[in-house]
Amino acid sequence: MSNKVETVIVLDFGSQYSQLIARRIRECNVYSKILPFNTPAAKIAAEQAQGLILSGGPASVYQDNAPKCDPAIFDLNLPILGICYGQQLMINILGGKVVRGQAREYGKAILNISNSQTLFSGIEGDIQVWMSHGDKVRELPEGFTVRATTDNTEFAGIANEARNMYGIQFHPEVVHTPRGKEIISNFCHKICGCVGNWTMASFIESAVNEIRKTVGDSQVVLGLSGGVDSSVAAALINKAIGNQLTCIFVNNGMLRKGEAERVQQLFSDNFKINFRYIDAEQRFLDKLAGHADPERKRKIIGHEFVEVFDEESKTITNAAFLAQGTTYPDVIESVPIDGNPASMIKSHHNVGGLPEKMKLKLLEPLSRLFKDEVREVGAQLGLPKDVVWRQPFPGPGLAVRHIGAVTKENLDTLRDADAIVVDEIRKAGLYYEIWQTFAVFLPIRTVGVMGDERTYDNAIALRAVESSDGMTADWVKLPYEVLGNISTRIINEVQGINRVVYDITSKPPGTIEWE
Repeated sequence: MSNKVETVIVLDFGSQYSQLIARRIRECNVYSKILPFNTPAAKIAAEQAQGLILSGGPASVYQDNAPKCDPAIFDLNLPILGICYGQQLMINILGGKVVRGQAREYGKAILNISNSQTLFSGIEGDIQVWMSHGDKVRELPEGFTVRATTDNTEFAGIANEARNMYGIQFHPEVVHTPRGKEIISNFCHKICGCVGNWTMASFIESAVNEIRKTVGDSQVVLGLSGGVDSSVAAALINKAIGNQLTCIFVNNGMLRKGEAERVQQLFSDNFKINFRYIDAEQRFLDKLAGHADPERKRKIIGHEFVEVFDEESKTITNAAFLAQGTTYPDVIESVPIDGNPASMIKSHHNVGGLPEKMKLKLLEPLSRLFKDEVREVGAQLGLPKDVVWRQPFPGPGLAVRHIGAVTKENLDTLRDADAIVVDEIRKAGLYYEIWQTFAVFLPIRTVGVMGDERTYDNAIALRAVESSDGMTADWVKLPYEVLGNISTRIINEVQGINRVVYDITSKPPGTIEWE
């Protein structure tokens, strides 16, 4: 197996599915990387990738302000697959014609494959696909032929094998195209020639070498939260540099009930890692006082975390790096790219709020991985199941599950309610089957009746979602009995709460967290 990491680049034209394309490529054991749509051809060539995918997007290629790629990418001699908008853009640039369709095509459609070579290898006849477009191709550029159609789309699949260019009008990356993974696999393996050497074992080996090379003889300070990402980052860095790593666990007052004690016990008793505990609850509460805006809260917490680490690092001789458990979804969702039609969703404390004066350099060994890949790395490094399969918990903690300005009293209320949610989900045997389950404090007072008396108290929202990587999610149809037990216990046991509601919003259009 070659040591060179095989890569397929995704050019992002603002599609809500760009991250899914990248995930599907990874499932083919091929590394994927998302770049902005206007990345120069020279930079793409420098990546030495095996192939290029042009994502979908909300624009029309014939509009004056439509996002366009560097036309020179079509002269790089790279295999190219255009998806939806990506196909239309490729056709438009290479001399074909795209127009507004008389009938839009959204949702499920039946694709008839007339030529099952290369891209559709192993797939014949009619298959279900997912469409989402209002424009359509009217004329193909020279050298392209039709490979598949639908009742509404004459050019649903096209190819120019001489130039290794392919286009599809549908979305193979979504679950509504059941055989879409095979199509992406055909592109990666049969067209791009990838053998599939992107594995978590190979990642660990290369990451360990990269960490050692980057750090040298310096010391590394890691902000440990006890969650999956920071715990895996700690184990990976520890494998690379051993006692050059010091883990600092900061109690910012936004932790779940009993979390501070759990993390101290886990890392002090079970791992040979330098570990320090800092109680900074009041410090964070003072900084957050009066701030209700979600982005402002995230930035304050991110900034304060780094301030604490910066101060603590001064007591560690030769400390030069601040390590974080930043993952690829954090980077994708948090960092707007100049000119990218996809807007920033939210900032993450790992990638937002870093002070310019910070003297430590960032070390983010997981920043190329999706969550399921992080879990696999953790399992291979020998972390306990309770850590590896722990439900995700946001870096800013309960601050982003507390709507509005944060107060100690309301956080304690939320902590009590959240503990009941987790307890009942575990009792029902659902904890490891659900991606995320938690409570949200709503500073909305509603009228109730308790003990024949009128109450006017706050509400708790329950959130339970299923997902594979956090990029998309659907709400979980929890059994009524479980919902009833949670609601009854919260109202009976948590002071100040007289109403419980259940969030049935998927992502998109919502996000998993409320803030």
